[in-house]
Amino acid sequence: MTLKTVLVTGGAGYIGSHTAKALARAGLQPVVYDDFSNGHREAVQWGPAITGDVRDQTRLTQVMSQFDIDAVIHFAGLIEVGRSVKSPELFWDINLNGVAAVLGAMRDTGVGRIVFSSTAAVYGQPGGTGLAPLQEADPKAPINPYGDSKLAAERLIAAHARAYGLEGIALRYFNAAGADPDGEIGEAHGCESHLIPLAIEAALGLGPALKVHGADYPTPDGACLRDYIHVCDLARAHVLALTAPLGPDRFEAVNLGTGSGNSVLEVIAAIDRATRRRTPHTIGPRREGDPAALVADPSRALKVLGWQAQQSDLDQIVSTAVAWRKNARFGFSDMVDAAA
Repeated sequence: MTLKTVLVTGGAGYIGSHTAKALARAGLQPVVYDDFSNGHREAVQWGPAITGDVRDQTRLTQVMSQFDIDAVIHFAGLIEVGRSVKSPELFWDINLNGVAAVLGAMRDTGVGRIVFSSTAAVYGQPGGTGLAPLQEADPKAPINPYGDSKLAAERLIAAHARAYGLEGIALRYFNAAGADPDGEIGEAHGCESHLIPLAIEAALGLGPALKVHGADYPTPDGACLRDYIHVCDLARAHVLALTAPLGPDRFEAVNLGTGSGNSVLEVIAAIDRATRRRTPHTIGPRREGDPAALVADPSRALKVLGWQAQQSDLDQIVSTAVAWRKNARFGFSDMVDAAA
């Protein structure tokens, strides 16, 4: 089947908006479906924006029929780990019931493929030293309701693939970062929890000093290692996943990462270089539940999607994130002094 129109749930958000742009560049028509509780209307620039709750199967069915949708990329959901611990019922409701409603609407309208925004949080805390790259077959043992709800959603998609012949690919991100090199869209969360934007806020004097949680891990410089991947690399993977051949189970789970990690202190150094300022930070005790390293083995992504990271050098990631923050078109009320 030739793909023309793709429903992007949560397409007004960070990764969703970058994916909508990538779809348009690939000659496809994105249709964004979002409740705009976390996303930005200004980020919807490459197709129509439909307001709706991701748990509303009737509304989703109407939209899929109206726009003759060929496939779904499902981002809509909640992502804050700490908030998931405090409000687990909300995460289970939106992250799992949202997927159930999307799948139900796909059955109602005959839409055959879903690409699901998943997470490395499904692996929980790796065993052993925790330094080896994670593979898709490694044990899944989430340590918070966010990871639990995402893993349950993966399993629901896989069950639908078996029961109804739907096709599904779950893309397990490691650490999404960076911004559109054209400066049209970028990361602008209302309640920011990610390292790179928080460090940029500190470096530019727009936020408090960064808190580094532990510098006594079994890593080269003692700080946690994470696998950072440029958001545009992630977006490209979603486009490829729409047409990737699947095995007999009609479901695949694929890690998206670079295969190498950067420490928190290396990120801070990269932000120092990009801003030509010192990033104020303090080093405190470890944070409960933080593994020493979370790094992807991306070999399956190459095999299944024909994909590998191309823009995910740390300095490239950070430079695009700093440029976006200095010249952001939406999401921030302050004006940034871009002088060095």
